[in-house]
Amino acid sequence: MTLIKTSVLSAISTIVRVIAGFISVKIVSVYIGPSGLAMLGQFQNFIAMISSFSSAGVGSGVVKYTAEYYSDEEQKSKVWSNALKLSFMFLTPVILFIILFAKNISLYLLDTEKYSSIFIIFAVTLIFFIINILLTSILNGQKEIKKLTIINILGSLVTLAATLYLVISYQLYGVLLAGIVTQSIILIITLIFVVKSSWFRISMFFRAMDKKMSSDLLHYSLMALVSAIGLPLTLIYLRTYISNNIGWNEAGYWQAIWKISEIYLMLITTTLSIYYLPKLSSIADRKELKKEIFYVYKIVMPIVVFMALAIFLAKDFIISLLFSESFKPMAELFLFQLLGDVVKIASWILGFVFVAKKMTKLFVFSEIFFKITFIGLSLLFIDVYGLKGITIAFFFNYILYFGFVYFSLKGYLNEK
Repeated sequence: MTLIKTSVLSAISTIVRVIAGFISVKIVSVYIGPSGLAMLGQFQNFIAMISSFSSAGVGSGVVKYTAEYYSDEEQKSKVWSNALKLSFMFLTPVILFIILFAKNISLYLLDTEKYSSIFIIFAVTLIFFIINILLTSILNGQKEIKKLTIINILGSLVTLAATLYLVISYQLYGVLLAGIVTQSIILIITLIFVVKSSWFRISMFFRAMDKKMSSDLLHYSLMALVSAIGLPLTLIYLRTYISNNIGWNEAGYWQAIWKISEIYLMLITTTLSIYYLPKLSSIADRKELKKEIFYVYKIVMPIVVFMALAIFLAKDFIISLLFSESFKPMAELFLFQLLGDVVKIASWILGFVFVAKKMTKLFVFSEIFFKITFIGLSLLFIDVYGLKGITIAFFFNYILYFGFVYFSLKGYLNEK
C-alpha cells in the first residue's frame, strides 16, 4: 500500500477522531474546566504509560516482524505467541501494584484519594488494553489498513458517546471512568474484525516460548517502553510542577494546547506508524532508504507547516470553539507549541530509522536524554517566562533533538 493510499485511509479515520476528540474536549472543558482537564491529562498519561509497560512494549516489534514474515505462518506464530506471553509476564505484577497502591497513586496524580476506585477499575480491566494492543499491531503488520481504519473510527465514536454521557452524569469521575470502560467495547470491535481474517487461528498464539524471538521482540520492547513510559512520565511531572508552582488552571491551559497538538497531528503520526515504519523496516538498500525518507519529507512537511500556520492564525476562534471563556489565557501558548510541532515531525521522520533498523542504543539514549533536557529547559524557562516557558522549552528541545538525529544518521544513510 502506498503512502498516498495509506494517507487517504488515515485521513478518513483521523477526521472522525479529530471531530470526536474536539467534541469531547469541548464538553469536558465546559463541565470540569481547566483544572479538571489537567487532571484528565494526568490520568490519560498514566493509562498510556501503564498500558505500554504491561504489554511489554511489544507493539512495534509485532508490527515489524509480522510485516517481515508476512508469508511465513510458522514465524508469525512465534512472534504472536511470544508477544502474548511476554505481555502477561509484565501484566500480572502491574495489576497487583495498582490495586495495592491505588490511594497513593490517586493522591500523587490527582491531589486526592477519592478517585482511587478508578485506578482499581483500570487495573482489573488492564488485560483488555493489552490484548487490543497486540491484535491491532498484528493488523498493522498484516497491512489490513481498512480494518484498522474502521476499528479506529468505531472506537472514536464509542469513546465520544461514553465520554458525553459519563461527564454529564458524573463530571470528573465520569470522564476518568470513560477512558477505561470504552476499552472493553473497543476490544470486542477489534475481535470481530480479527476473527473474520483469513490468517486468524487461535493456535497461532499458543506456541512454546522461543528464546531468539523473545530476544528480538525485547529489543523493540526496550525502545517502545522507553518512549511509551518516558513521555507520560515527563508530562505528569511537568503538569504536577505547574499545578504546584503556578496552579491547576495553568496546568489545564497547557494540557489544552498539548491536546490540540495531539489531535491535529494525528493524521501525520498515524500515517507514519501505519505506513512508514513497516516500509522502512522492509528496505535493505541504503539509497532506497534515503529516497523513501526524502519522499516522505516532500509530502508530509508542507502539510504540517500549513496546519500549524492555519491553527496559529485561527487561535482565538479555536479557543472559543473548542473550550470556554475560562481558557482564554492559553492564547499565548500557541506560537512556540506550533513551531515545536513542526520541528517534532521533521525529527520523527528521521527518528523512525532508529526503530526500523534496531538502533537500540541510539534510540534509548535519545529518548532518555531529550526527556531530561525537556524537563530541564521547561523548569528554566517557566522560571523566566512563566507558563509560556514550557512551550519555548518544547520548541528548543526539538531543535536539539533534530540536530542529534540528523548527525547520528548522516553517516549511516550515506554508506554504500
